[in-house]
Amino acid sequence: MPTETPVWLVLDLVGTFAFALNGALTAVRAEKLDIVGIVTLGMFTGLGGGTVRDVLLGALPPATFLDWRYLALAASGGLVAFALGHRLDRLNATITVFDAIGLSVFAVLGAYKALDLGFGVTQAVLVGAVTAVGGGTIRDVMIGRVPTVLRSELYAIPALIGAVIFTAAHSFGYQGTLVAFGAAAVCFVIRMIGVRFDLHAPYPPGRHGAG
Repeated sequence: MPTETPVWLVLDLVGTFAFALNGALTAVRAEKLDIVGIVTLGMFTGLGGGTVRDVLLGALPPATFLDWRYLALAASGGLVAFALGHRLDRLNATITVFDAIGLSVFAVLGAYKALDLGFGVTQAVLVGAVTAVGGGTIRDVMIGRVPTVLRSELYAIPALIGAVIFTAAHSFGYQGTLVAFGAAAVCFVIRMIGVRFDLHAPYPPGRHGAG
């Protein structure tokens, strides 16, 4: 098992709550779900990426099932979204921000846990990216839409960049908390710039839109 320092645990919990809130808010906006559906979607979104990460790394059972705080925070995110449902028209930006927070935190955490368990740099980058996009992918599949990561938005690319920055710094001996926050911040900024200016990953030749 990786070394679970307080800072990394807090980041993991923050990412869990951010993704849970994002998933539940998305449920409120996209579907007419009751409280059970909203909280369930929030929990799957919040816990999905971390669970996939731990399964890939063989860190079993996943942290989700070892620490009650993960489940509690994921459920709390769903309940907060349910309570804010009447302000839905004002929440679009909030949904995007929390998604970017979860993406950034989990990209770094996935890479960190892989490195801490002795995996190589390439594997750490891939695990970081998969961890980052896992919750959002589960969210999108559950509400019946094409996952964001499979569309041309800047989604997986910021996660990859954040994971690469962290693993590269780690390889050169820079392993402090500031490095983790810096890598996550770069991921967050790139994602938000992409949203703000409607930037996309490259399309196939001859295509200029999702169509």
